[in-house]
Amino acid sequence: MDLELKGKNALITGSSRGIGYAIATLLHKEGCNVTINGRNNETLKKTITTFNERIHSCAADVTRVDDCNTLIKETISKWGSIDILVCNVGSGTSVKPGDENFEEWQRVFLNNFYSAVNVIEAAKNELSKSGGSIVCISSIAGMESTGAPVTYSVAKSALNAYVKNISKPLAKLGIRINAMVPGNIIFEGSVWAKKLSENPQDVEKMLKNEVAMQRFGKPQEIANFVAFLCSEKSSFATGSLFVVDGGQTRS
Repeated sequence: MDLELKGKNALITGSSRGIGYAIATLLHKEGCNVTINGRNNETLKKTITTFNERIHSCAADVTRVDDCNTLIKETISKWGSIDILVCNVGSGTSVKPGDENFEEWQRVFLNNFYSAVNVIEAAKNELSKSGGSIVCISSIAGMESTGAPVTYSVAKSALNAYVKNISKPLAKLGIRINAMVPGNIIFEGSVWAKKLSENPQDVEKMLKNEVAMQRFGKPQEIANFVAFLCSEKSSFATGSLFVVDGGQTRS
């Protein structure tokens, strides 16, 4: 299917590796001009070498409002507009249930909620000019109890609620917003890769008992769905949560 993304300008936060990198790679393959983002400039320099033309990188910490404003300004300076925004920054690493404190709640919400809200607010005016599309990368932990850290689950639940509720005011500006809700995705350096190396028997048991397809998902499988949501092929979809989890969730 031709997603008709050639010439579109895309910004993907947290895209130096994993799901974000897979999304950036696919959108680039589809013909988009792509800005990749991360906090470490040296890592971005290495990542950008895997592309050829139509690529731009900008180091910014999207948990910081000033960094988000700079990120949007640099992206506009490079491409002239933004058509696609993918908010991918997030981390499921946190303390054990019951060990939460104020600092940990704040840290996890910054990484998994405000990292999206901040950059959306910074990009909103530019996206309204292009009739742009936003996709936030969430998690099934925000939909039901999965054994994930409480702080992470609540932050992703807040992100899901944000996407649903902000969709109406954004629609008035001509902007669509949806959430991609992955299950367990494995890639080099991921939480699941670490767990698999440490305790393969428990991980295999979890996959067999909890996931209908009895396997992990791949970043490319999430990227395929995200590219569709970014395109006009999904032009009537907004404020929705799209679950891609191999059949794990029960609700």
